[in-house]
Amino acid sequence: MPRYALLILPAFNRVYAESAVRLTRAELAVFSARALGGEVLDSDETTIGGVPYVTFETERPLSETAVRLLSNLSSVYALFAVEGELLRPLAMRSRDRLSSDLITIQKYAGKTNEHFTKLLLNVTALAGDKGLGDGLSVFDPLCGRGTTLNQALMYGYDAYGIDVDAKDFEAYSGFIKTWLRNKRLKHTAETVPVRRERALAGRRLNVTFGLSKEAVKGGDVQHLAVVNADTLRSREFFKPRSFDILATDAPYGVQHGSKGGAGLSRSPLELLGRAVPVWAELLRPGGAMGIAWNTYGGKSADLAKILTDAGLEVMDYPDFEHWVDQAIVRDVIVARKPATTS
Repeated sequence: MPRYALLILPAFNRVYAESAVRLTRAELAVFSARALGGEVLDSDETTIGGVPYVTFETERPLSETAVRLLSNLSSVYALFAVEGELLRPLAMRSRDRLSSDLITIQKYAGKTNEHFTKLLLNVTALAGDKGLGDGLSVFDPLCGRGTTLNQALMYGYDAYGIDVDAKDFEAYSGFIKTWLRNKRLKHTAETVPVRRERALAGRRLNVTFGLSKEAVKGGDVQHLAVVNADTLRSREFFKPRSFDILATDAPYGVQHGSKGGAGLSRSPLELLGRAVPVWAELLRPGGAMGIAWNTYGGKSADLAKILTDAGLEVMDYPDFEHWVDQAIVRDVIVARKPATTS
């Protein structure tokens, strides 16, 4: 049987690096089940030349399409075909279309590891009907300083977010405007007040950009919009059935608190219990919702019930739980919205 080896990207975060191989195997299983027709038979951690790899077998040689898809694995650095004692590199082509510093340049306390953000976006997209296809619309309802939004933009998707923290909104607005200028990408960017019944409801950053002037003239553009407001009011700013993917890293509770509309709570479930029904209305039928959360703040079964009660179907995605620090053990839950809804 054909055998392959994935070389894992070095992670700047030592703790995440310790989990990277196991998380890659879990992510690879989702790619196989949701996009490759179960082609990947099994995977393992194998040391080759003193370096850890994720190795796996397939029933038939990987097609060019399959290699292109696997190029998007969140922690993959290189993909090889194993031929005896030799490794033959395969040409990788990920979806990323922008400079990687869009993801890496921002440094601040509490930033989600960018490899994990990509993993969350990948496995959520693969639960939806469109998979990692073209032209998707991504929403992060707790977007902070935009790591998920930036990864969506990297993939060529349109990105939308909302966050109640004014400082995060201002920091991200300043960052993305500066980044677009420095990259000399043709773009428009404006921050406007949003009013409801003459009262200020929030602020909205609207960005449109293309990779070149010719692309913009031809209509090949991406859209980014971020609102500074309470996520529980998302329906006031975005239309129902607007998004293919909803992916978010929920507040960790133990360290930072969770804003659920009545002050801070140690449990993210209090916020999610109120927010998920609102978010579900924004998903298109056949779309998917992925949430990362701190398991110290709530059990998987409790979060699954919140998603199910909102009319979503929870996916069987095991093995994504991993230790972050003494106060945080992070896990992922993904659910899809049925393609036909009443």
